[in-house]
Amino acid sequence: MRFRLAPTPEQEAALLEHCAHARYVWNLALEQWSMWSVGRRSYPPRYVQQARQLTEARAAGEWLRAGSQTVQQQALRDFDQAVTNFYGGTHRRPTWRKAGLHEGFRIVGLQAGRVEKLNRKWARVRVPKVGWVKFRLSRPVAGAKSYRVTRDRAGCWHIAFAVIPAPIPVPGTGEVVGIDRGVTVSAALSTGERLNVPTLTRGEKARLRRLQRRLARAQKGSNRRAKTKAATARLRAREADRRKDWVEQTSTRLAREFDVIRVEDLDIARMTRSAKGTADNPGIRVRQKAGLNRGILASGWGQLVQRLEHKAAGRVEKISAAYTSQTCSRCGTVDREARGSEAVFRCRSCNHAANADVNAAVNIAAGRAVTARGATAVLVAEKRELQLPTSA
Repeated sequence: MRFRLAPTPEQEAALLEHCAHARYVWNLALEQWSMWSVGRRSYPPRYVQQARQLTEARAAGEWLRAGSQTVQQQALRDFDQAVTNFYGGTHRRPTWRKAGLHEGFRIVGLQAGRVEKLNRKWARVRVPKVGWVKFRLSRPVAGAKSYRVTRDRAGCWHIAFAVIPAPIPVPGTGEVVGIDRGVTVSAALSTGERLNVPTLTRGEKARLRRLQRRLARAQKGSNRRAKTKAATARLRAREADRRKDWVEQTSTRLAREFDVIRVEDLDIARMTRSAKGTADNPGIRVRQKAGLNRGILASGWGQLVQRLEHKAAGRVEKISAAYTSQTCSRCGTVDREARGSEAVFRCRSCNHAANADVNAAVNIAAGRAVTARGATAVLVAEKRELQLPTSA
């Protein structure tokens, strides 16, 4: 649960100092771990040893000693967990944290629960060595075990409480919906509804292009470049906020209206990887692939499914994406040439015509079911080869 933080200028300076301490401790731990190589007899230091070293460093240096020990120790705990996740194969290798890009820290324990409601719109949270900091109370907060304070590139502060809300109850209507995710249409439903992520307005896009051209001409390290980057980041943050709001509202509505929600099983991380290749084996159509990657990420494919799994726990089913866009939802015929364009699907077997994305969503909605014996069964009609009319 994320909220907009509203620190005073003095509090903002103290929060930035906490971010610098957390980033410094993380990078030191990463440097120690990176110096270790496979084959050495000794293992790299982990949290217990590094916590002792942190105590010695705080005693020797005034800058670290002036900061919060809770923030610095939690940075070591987070790094230790990142290393454990990397060895477990669930996450990538820990990377360096950079100023201006990775601004944040985490508070865990009893201190994270020190939250007070001020009125209907505002509340405040106790941050170590900063004091009470106000935040915008957009929904109730209860049972927080930890929180993370972050600052984005636009200069806005946020606080995210580690609270798992209860899933939305099953409506009990027996309705099943299929969702086909795309770039032109962000989400097409099997009911025929087509949803699009709100983006920047025409004027905002024109301003963004002007800022990007100005940024390309600005000298590195200049004040003009810094102001242009901040203005660009504010537009990007506005676009991201609109996308997140759309994901929240859409996922909540779908979880309240349908018993079962079916989506395609897509590996978005693999789909959005760069196609530039290597120096010895360069990729092809790199610019076109980069544009497609931006379109996929801007449509919020992964965010929508993730929030659906949170709100409709146990009711989201992922089915294979194979041939869902080439299969007629009426007769079950698979025809690669049935899509004369990106928007229209016209079956050459039964002459069924429909929107291509909606047709795929209907196939997804009828994708799988569990039989009485527990096996999976295909609900769509049996696929058959295309039968072309024969001349007399």
